[in-house]
Amino acid sequence: MFISQAYAQTAPAAASSGTDTLFSLLPLVLMFVVLYFIMIRPQMKKQKEHKAMIEALAKGDEVIIAGGVMGRVSKLGDSYLSVEVANGVELQVQRGAVVQVLPKGTFK
Repeated sequence: MFISQAYAQTAPAAASSGTDTLFSLLPLVLMFVVLYFIMIRPQMKKQKEHKAMIEALAKGDEVIIAGGVMGRVSKLGDSYLSVEVANGVELQVQRGAVVQVLPKGTFK
């Protein structure tokens, strides 16, 4: 008496299902393309530059390691290197901990 009757509606005729699917996926594809060019591609470029910098390290290079400590490379190994931070004080760190290579003469 107080509840109204609910009637099922017929489905609209599917005129062009293929184009509807394409237009519904288009925003998703566009968002992925924008994210690739704004976030993923620059990060990959930065990783490639860092890897090249680490592979080019040589004895005597002046570097900054991840903790912000500045020093001079005294020994090189495959995955580790020794950084002299003061006279007679050496730190052994992973190659990946090198953040930046400084110009010669910066570290005295």
